[in-house]
This record gives sequence, structure tokens and C-alpha cells, in this order.
Amino acid sequence: LTAGIAFIQCGATSQDIMYLTLPLYHISASLLGIGGCIELGATCVLKKKFSASQFWNDCRKYNVTMFLYIGELCRYLCNQPSKEGDRIHKVRIALGNGIRPAVWKEFLMRFGPIKIFEFYGSTEGNVTFFNYTNKIGAVGRAGIFSKFLHSFELLKYDISKEELMKDEHGRYKKAHIGESGLLVIQVTRENPFSGYVGNNEASEKKLLRNVFVNGDVYFNTGDLLMMDENGFLYFTDRVGDTFRWKGENVATVEVAEIVGMMDFIQEVNIYGVNIKNCEGRIGMAAVVLKPDQPFDGERLYKHVVDFLPSYARPRFVRI
Repeated sequence: LTAGIAFIQCGATSQDIMYLTLPLYHISASLLGIGGCIELGATCVLKKKFSASQFWNDCRKYNVTMFLYIGELCRYLCNQPSKEGDRIHKVRIALGNGIRPAVWKEFLMRFGPIKIFEFYGSTEGNVTFFNYTNKIGAVGRAGIFSKFLHSFELLKYDISKEELMKDEHGRYKKAHIGESGLLVIQVTRENPFSGYVGNNEASEKKLLRNVFVNGDVYFNTGDLLMMDENGFLYFTDRVGDTFRWKGENVATVEVAEIVGMMDFIQEVNIYGVNIKNCEGRIGMAAVVLKPDQPFDGERLYKHVVDFLPSYARPRFVRI
């Protein structure tokens, strides 16, 4: 039912044809994809394995009008060589999660005005955000209705100590507007956390107790999000992925997004490494080059200097 509602919010109807390339053990494919098509009465085209080179050919062959994605899928499509027929298709809706803003913009410019509906959620989590406004980069918006359904907060998080910050009374501090914070959702009878089957210890580790008042319980998502002044929510990083250098917090997702803009780079992962006699961790960029593309260190250096503050610039590159 929830999957059907999500598709209806996207403007989907029973006349739509869904192209599904994600593995069916993935909750997005099985519950949202298959379940959503059944609830909607739409047609589902199942692909055994995702193929970036055949994706748009299949869409044209089966008159596909919508598809499910994870962020990397859209990036793989953008990495394919440009063709004259890139915009010749009937796809109008893309629903999924994990697409980075730079890929989002490139995808629209390359393949046409497809409506991208980004969402945030997890299998065990007790909240879902849904960006139905096509605001690039956002995973959803915290409106009055969503706050009524799910009582969530963004809590101040100390990256260097990898712990939440508390006030003088021992209560957790809330992150300010425009500041990254740990997403937590209140656990209530109406909004429960079912936990992990047969593993009470792991379930308890995901809960925060006495957050603001004695007796309250919140589910710890382990994700850092940021809210802007208009209530739009943006995924920043996973706890543990962010590192600290020169007294500043470095968000790996943001740095990877900038480095990944280089035309000779196919994939990039950013992480912090320890250096002898230095506090914190310094940036390392592990990259996969595009086929037949040489590494251009001078261009990469100029690029990160232009787009990143000094503390966030990776000092090492591993090819």
C-alpha cells in the first residue's frame, strides 16, 4: 500500500511501464518495485542484470515510462558515451535514493526533463522522507504533516570524538539550521522500532534513551543530515565516514562529488588516513579512471583548489 501511494505521489498510473534492474533481494526492488506495480496495476519489465549500455535501448524497446534507481545506477548511465538518441525515450519518472546533486543535474541535461523523486529510508528504520518537489539534492522536506507523523530531530554530533554532544544537564543538543546533525526518530506506539530478529543486543544499540526528557526513546539512524531554512533535508554522510582535519569536519560525500566531476574519473571514494605526528586524518582519494583516459594530476589539483576549502582537499590519490 505504501509503495502504491509513493507511485501515486509521483503521478504514476496503471498505464505506466516500470523498468526494474535492481536485484530483488533489495527492498527497493521487491517491496517498492514489484509491490508498487501490483498495487498500482502497472506493468513491470524485469531485467536479469543491470546493463548501462543496454539501459536506454531496453527503455525504447518496451516503451518504459518509469524506473527505479540507486544513486550509482544514474552515475553509470552518465558515464556512458553520449549518443544522439539519448533523449529519445518515453521515460518520465525515476524513483530511488542516493543520487548525488552533480549527477542529478548531469542526468537531466543529458537525458531530458525526467522527474526524479529521491527518498530516504532504511529497512529497519521508522521514518521515510520523500522529495516530491524535484528539489535537486534534497531527500525530502520537513513539513508540518511529516513532523506530526514522525517526531524526528537532528542532533549535534562531534565528528572527532564520534559521539553526540550534550548540554550541562546531560541532554542531547539539537543541530542548528544549515548545520549537519545525526538524524534520530522518536519511538512511540504509533511509530515503533521492531528491531532485529533474534538480536536484542544489536536492537538496543540502535536506541537512544532519555534524549530530551526522562523515558523518551529515539531510533539512531547513523546518518548525518542537514536541514535548510525552507525545511528541505539533505543527506550529508554516514557516521564514521566523515573525518576531521585541521580542526574542520570533512564530509566524504561532498568531496567525492567534487572529485567525481573530472571527466577522466569513473569512480571515486574519499576517506581519511592517519599521518605520523599529525592530529586528525588527512584526505585520500581512491579513483578508478575511465577506460583509455590518462590521469591528469595538474587538472585535478586545480579543480580541488577551485572548488574545495584547503582542509577538505585530498592530499593523496590512489589509482
